[in-house]
Amino acid sequence: MNVMPNALTQTAWNAIGGDENTVDAVSFVGAGGLPSIYPVTDFSSAAIATAALSIIELLGRRSGQPPSATVDLRLSSLWFGFSIRPIGWQLPAPWDPIAGDYQTRDGWIRLHTNAPHHRAAAERVLGAHADKDAMARAVSGWTKGDLEKAIIEAGGCAAEMRTSNEWTEHPQGLAVGAEPLAHIATPDVGPSPDWAVSPSRPLEGVRVLDLTRVLAGPVASRFLAAYGANVLRIDPPGWDEAAVVPEVTLGKRCARLDLRRTEDRANFRALLSEADIFLHGYRPGALDRLGFDPVTRRALSPGLIDVCLSAYGWSGPWAARRGFDSLVQMSTGIADAGMRWRNADRPVPLPVQALDHATGYLMAAVAVRGVSQRLVQGNGTEARLSLARTAKLLVESGVEHTTAALAPETSADLSPTSEATDWGQALRVKPPITIDGAPMRWDCPARKLGSAEPCWQ
Repeated sequence: MNVMPNALTQTAWNAIGGDENTVDAVSFVGAGGLPSIYPVTDFSSAAIATAALSIIELLGRRSGQPPSATVDLRLSSLWFGFSIRPIGWQLPAPWDPIAGDYQTRDGWIRLHTNAPHHRAAAERVLGAHADKDAMARAVSGWTKGDLEKAIIEAGGCAAEMRTSNEWTEHPQGLAVGAEPLAHIATPDVGPSPDWAVSPSRPLEGVRVLDLTRVLAGPVASRFLAAYGANVLRIDPPGWDEAAVVPEVTLGKRCARLDLRRTEDRANFRALLSEADIFLHGYRPGALDRLGFDPVTRRALSPGLIDVCLSAYGWSGPWAARRGFDSLVQMSTGIADAGMRWRNADRPVPLPVQALDHATGYLMAAVAVRGVSQRLVQGNGTEARLSLARTAKLLVESGVEHTTAALAPETSADLSPTSEATDWGQALRVKPPITIDGAPMRWDCPARKLGSAEPCWQ
């Protein structure tokens, strides 16, 4: 029996309101092996299992008899990295040339500069530098706290490395520690949805409007697409995530709108009025300023399942702070714990961006539970999750000191048929979930951002 993934699944499923009797419908197979001080393989498998339970619950609503499912620990570990295997082409480098960890006068800091405007903010503080060596010299004269503050105030993204104790005593750590894994409310009642809940494609007919970007939100919508949801991703003009788009746009249509333009806002308003699930990761107040506050969203789509994401939680002084998985790992003590475990001389992050991926599957689970609730009670759902609160779930699972790496990948780990992406043919890692009668599959390959029209099909 896999005690740790079962226990983590139980904790996560209970936290999002799931029926604890349903947990026994999922079993775990295989062996993982993601080296870390924390049980990352069990954590990844539990997050995926929680999403699987939401599908099992939905299917049980239809038939009265929920099916069983298995979650493969090895495949879960692989999906928490990259699932795509290009054939004859390559993914771009995942990091900007100056993104990374730097030593200050009194410790370490991480700069996140993948987005051009975030790099520009760092360079307004530190000067423009072509490589890490030059940037390291500029950083070395600062204290980590002063530099973090300066870059954040300049509109950039950075995080000093804190210990776990420093984080739990920090005002933001205290705030996140008091938050639930997911804030969930059921604010209104909508019209009866036209969802048949197909035994093989349980989310068929469900429209998902996706305003999320790297990385948790796109993982959530990719999961929803795997069970038949009609996912439309919207990005602003000029935005790209070249290294991850082929990974996360599987099963989706991708369009562009500029919500600063009156015409595009009107188009978005029409799309939202016909959406069933709305995923977004804008910082608090950003959508309000564009005319899409929560009250307006509910008025446009009564019964809407509204799921949003933040980096550092929904209360406390950092509730509006920009952040990414790698930064949250630095802030919450994860990178420091890894460094001490490895006896290393620099930060040691998790072997995968586990906070992003796990939060994505939890977002998907909350959304699918919202579908079940809507079918039974007619109410909508409002939910809020954060990377920092997901980090607390991982850290509280205890230390494991896994040193054995995953066994080398073989053809047995990959789906036998290739995928005709917009970049070329590719293979995918086999799905990590097997649900009786409801295979995890995607109806279209990965597509480039902006490759579709902003309309529902």
